[in-house]
Amino acid sequence: MVWQLAEAKNKLSEVFTKSIEVGPQFITRRNQEAVLISKAEYLKLIGEEPNFIQHLLSIPKVEDIDLRRDKTPLRDYEW
Repeated sequence: MVWQLAEAKNKLSEVFTKSIEVGPQFITRRNQEAVLISKAEYLKLIGEEPNFIQHLLSIPKVEDIDLRRDKTPLRDYEW
């Protein structure tokens, strides 16, 4: 959507929300244009998305996970 600067200033919260939920919001003033985009969109544009190695390194360490098995029976049974 295209916003005039004065309107964008008055409705900044709405412009901000739409930039995240809908997509880029264009703001104009005296034939000059600017674009408000979400951080996720910005990171895509500059190519700073986490790579595969960063993804693997972000996985919790085994020491941080409780791996003990719950030994309670799943259903009642008779012997």
